[in-house]
Amino acid sequence: MTGRTEWPGDGPDSSRAEKEPSPQEPAERARAICLRLLTGTPRTRKQLADALRKREIPDEVAEEVLSRFEDVGLIDDAAFAGAWVESRHHGRGLARRALARELRTKGVEPTLIQEAVDQLDSEREEATARELVARKLRATRGLDRDRRLRRLAGMLARKGYPEGMALRVVRQALEAEGEDTDGLDESF
Repeated sequence: MTGRTEWPGDGPDSSRAEKEPSPQEPAERARAICLRLLTGTPRTRKQLADALRKREIPDEVAEEVLSRFEDVGLIDDAAFAGAWVESRHHGRGLARRALARELRTKGVEPTLIQEAVDQLDSEREEATARELVARKLRATRGLDRDRRLRRLAGMLARKGYPEGMALRVVRQALEAEGEDTDGLDESF
């Protein structure tokens, strides 16, 4: 005995297709698909719409189901964008530009993206850049100054930090270590 209840159609030879509602009920299929996708992680309306289109749910049925899910609060792109920005900035150290790019790929509307990335002010963004550089600084010891600058500034650039901020933060970190930073502005 496995300790779980066996339901009809839940045996080892039942397929996933048998568990989904019949093709005659596209609205039920659409609801089931959306609920299954939302169970694991929040998703944007566009992500769900794409999943429904991929599973050949008619557009008008998908629109109706997605609108209903929005009405009851199961889909909230503004909340998704805000949580995404907070999580990815805190967890990965991504800057506003990189966060906006990620949200665009997820189908979030530009106005919602702007509202979400505006949560990060430039002081917080710069403080995060300093933390990232401080963590990576030790790994660059022993390299020449220009190579250290390129590696550290490149790491920040890949995370979406503006060039001016990245160079300023790296320069200050190198100066704090006693590195000579004269002439850095001319070489980069």
